[in-house]
Amino acid sequence: MNNQLLLVLTTVAIALPAFGQAGGGATIEAETNAFSGQEGDLGGPVPPPGPLGPLGPLTPLRKGSINMTNSGANGASLSGPGFGPAVGNLCVNAYTFSPDEQLVSCCSCLITPNGLASLSIDDDLLSNTLTGIIPNSVTVTLIPTLAGVGGSGTSCTNSAALAGTANFPVFRRPEESGLHAWGTKLIKTPVANNFAVSETPFLRHYTSDATLASLTNRCTNIIGNGSSFGICRSCRTGGLTPSTK
Repeated sequence: MNNQLLLVLTTVAIALPAFGQAGGGATIEAETNAFSGQEGDLGGPVPPPGPLGPLGPLTPLRKGSINMTNSGANGASLSGPGFGPAVGNLCVNAYTFSPDEQLVSCCSCLITPNGLASLSIDDDLLSNTLTGIIPNSVTVTLIPTLAGVGGSGTSCTNSAALAGTANFPVFRRPEESGLHAWGTKLIKTPVANNFAVSETPFLRHYTSDATLASLTNRCTNIIGNGSSFGICRSCRTGGLTPSTK
């Protein structure tokens, strides 16, 4: 029997009324995707490809990764990133929860227009948990913010604790941020000990100001009182796929 990682990037999706205005007080753009795994024999039937396919055993497989890009919806430097001021930069703030709702890590990633960045579930989000315990199931919420006014900032330091402030404003209309994210995982194939990579796009939805306050407050406590524990590694440049190595 193999323990398998359950990764769920989610909050409750909210139906939107006309003109892109969110109802019920849920007005902050977020991204969501879902993965699930279960204890079982890898020799079992092949699951259908899709967002609910098993990720494979906890060891030695790298269970999953998150790939993210910034479409440039908030602008881009006229002559490229090496000339002139920054424009349209995003901070993607990641909050990772254990199954009992405890925040085990938080961090943020700077993504420039048309840039590509990634997070490994094992090596980034779960490599430095607050308690030192690595859960076999997690929930991750991604909240995009501008990096400074107009995306002119070049640092996302502590933005996961400061999301929604003047320096890291959130987005309140559909597709306003330009963040696009995909989750990757390994799925079994009919060939013994052989796996294929499955990739599913995140779904955009809205969350509430109260939820944002809870996320940032808990992340603030981690940064301020966790003695560096609970701060996950930031993104690396380029994309990732799960690996059996």
